[in-house]
Amino acid sequence: MGIHVPIPMAVARFNRYVTNRVTRLFTGWLPGFCILRHVGRRSGRLYRTPLNIFQCDDGFVIALTYGADVDWLKNIMAAGECSMTYLGREIPLTRPRFIGTEEGMSHMPLPVRIVLRIIGVTDFVHLKRA
Repeated sequence: MGIHVPIPMAVARFNRYVTNRVTRLFTGWLPGFCILRHVGRRSGRLYRTPLNIFQCDDGFVIALTYGADVDWLKNIMAAGECSMTYLGREIPLTRPRFIGTEEGMSHMPLPVRIVLRIIGVTDFVHLKRA
């Protein structure tokens, strides 16, 4: 896993405080999106983060479009678990692990792979269904 950050952190901050508040209203019901529920590693507070997510045989894969230095990822790695609302259902997830570019891309639809390659995404995280 590299330290490459495909999308600038200023965009991430804007999304965190503006876009996410709106998208939380519907992302748990749309295909390809989820609301990830995770507990702050220091605060113990429950967070809800809207994300793009892709199914695989034993779980789900998330492309790290802002890189690996994001709080939601640090929280789930520290806890070793989280849950998500996906297509209106609550799904517990466990054993987050980083996966490489080729493995991660293999779970993405072709149009998504093209966009991810253009913006330089190289890091992914895999979560197993609990």
